[in-house]
Amino acid sequence: MKPIFTIYRNLPRFDTSVASAVTIGNFDGVHLGHQAILHCLRDEAEQRQLIPTVVTFSPHPRAFFAKKAQRPELYPAQINTLRDKLHALATYGAKQIVLQRFDANFASLQAEKFIYDLLVQGLNTKWLLVGKDFRFGHQRQGGLELLRKAGALYGFQVDFIDDIPDAQGQRISSSDIRTALAHGNLTQAKALLGRPYSITGHVVHGQKLGRTIGYPTLNVPVPTRCAARSGVYIVKLHGLGDHALPGIASLGVRPTVEDAGRLLLEVHILDRSLDAYGKLVNVEFLQFVRNEEKFPDLPTMMAAIDNDARSAREYFASHGL
Repeated sequence: MKPIFTIYRNLPRFDTSVASAVTIGNFDGVHLGHQAILHCLRDEAEQRQLIPTVVTFSPHPRAFFAKKAQRPELYPAQINTLRDKLHALATYGAKQIVLQRFDANFASLQAEKFIYDLLVQGLNTKWLLVGKDFRFGHQRQGGLELLRKAGALYGFQVDFIDDIPDAQGQRISSSDIRTALAHGNLTQAKALLGRPYSITGHVVHGQKLGRTIGYPTLNVPVPTRCAARSGVYIVKLHGLGDHALPGIASLGVRPTVEDAGRLLLEVHILDRSLDAYGKLVNVEFLQFVRNEEKFPDLPTMMAAIDNDARSAREYFASHGL
């Protein structure tokens, strides 16, 4: 069952009288730590008869400041597509999501105005949950003390939540998930996310080279700075029927057939050919097989793909769907 939620790109809302329980953050990956925050938000909202609300940012503030400083190496790798992030936030309890554009105007917003525009006038906040180190406003001038003073003035309660540890007692962070994905460690990524890593997107037209070599693919766009390691993966495909479909996928820029290709996820469904252009699919990553390679010719590439497909069949024969 799909979650029902409302997205706001501008505030205030149509009905400013509806009171909200609010949390604020980037929520990269919507990992187990984020899920604990969202569960707490949902439970408090239910008890207080408020609307559970998440304020998040696009682009990531670090991406904004990296671009401003002309330091592309500081851009954070993107764990989720925006679609997957919003869906996960709603799945774990958000009924309202404010997608706040992080631009020069917002970055220069004074902390007091941040509180009034977003929390008071924008969302009629009655309960606010943040991390104890939460900072906001121009030059990160606002913190927990200012929020509590504002809460006393405007009539909202402020609570904070400690970092959520993993099974080893370490803080769960989006950076750790990026590191796991960069190494192709899907087991670690799943342990931190609380679910398998996946990418959702609409199937788009490609070069159709796969058809000519016996491996037709469904092409799914991914973020330019996708956190997942480029390479070949065993995957499951959801969205084209009642059951998941087994597949083998390549995430990369296709160096053998294209000199300046964009990053693309190409999924070959084992032993089936489907016309899925325009369909929304979810690709669940199961196992990293090998790095992306540039082959000297098409026959060498085809031999490698044959071997990849064989690996996928062996995986599904052992693990099932």
